[in-house]
Amino acid sequence: MADVAAANEESRDAWSGPLFERFVRFRPYVAEGLGAHGEVAMAVHPPAAGARVLDIGCGFGDTTRRLAALVGGEGEVVGVDVSEPFVELAREEAAAMGVANVEYRLGDVQVADLGGPYDYAFSRMGVMFFANPVQALGNIREAMSPGGRVCFVVWRRKLDNSWVHEAERVVEGYLEHPEKSEEPTCGPGPFSMADADVVTEQLRIAGFEQIELRRCDLPLRMGADLDGAVDLVMAIGPAGEVLRLWGDRADELRPRIAADVRAALEQFETPEGIEAPSSTWIVSAVAPG
Repeated sequence: MADVAAANEESRDAWSGPLFERFVRFRPYVAEGLGAHGEVAMAVHPPAAGARVLDIGCGFGDTTRRLAALVGGEGEVVGVDVSEPFVELAREEAAAMGVANVEYRLGDVQVADLGGPYDYAFSRMGVMFFANPVQALGNIREAMSPGGRVCFVVWRRKLDNSWVHEAERVVEGYLEHPEKSEEPTCGPGPFSMADADVVTEQLRIAGFEQIELRRCDLPLRMGADLDGAVDLVMAIGPAGEVLRLWGDRADELRPRIAADVRAALEQFETPEGIEAPSSTWIVSAVAPG
């Protein structure tokens, strides 16, 4: 078992249990939607051929493998995640695909020995859940080569992410975030780095230079139809989190909530499925050289 900061233990339990199961269930849409933002980020700030790369919060490992293809056979990519089920699945899939220049490690990036030095560090939605983001970013910087670049993708404000915000507004009309629950939470949450000024200051305190944030707006496909989209947002994201924490105490309300969520998502119907706006920051910074 990897060392985990005490404040991140609950988040680890969430990502190793209920959230892992839900992300596996909706993997095609999660991988496609998040992957599109990751592709833009890697195009804007690509790793160099032959580089040694760190993939933070690697999840399924698909981004790790994509980075491995970009750096080529002379390069190497190390994916790190606090969730053992995600790391095990990533290892299995990389082995099955014959990807030789990747390695997956179990660890809490906030406190783990990350190895290195790395020429480039990347994260697609993997840095928003640390209890102490400055400590985590500082740990990343210490593992980087002088002049190495970090590039990560984080969600912008909820108002610009209708794919989850519409469902959250519906759920808020029925349920508050419970003060107590037997279910583990995911830490600060996916929108904890939505404020550009806050993220800039966190990176500055962590020791990074040349800090830049670039907005990226893309449609995100939520499902083939309304039923699929409703299932997704009632399982993951802010609305899904509240419903999960309420558990069976909210069973009587679920049919009414689902009907209202469906009505809220009708505006996003397209011939290709349900597509709603999503918005991220592509964040870039450089380790002192």
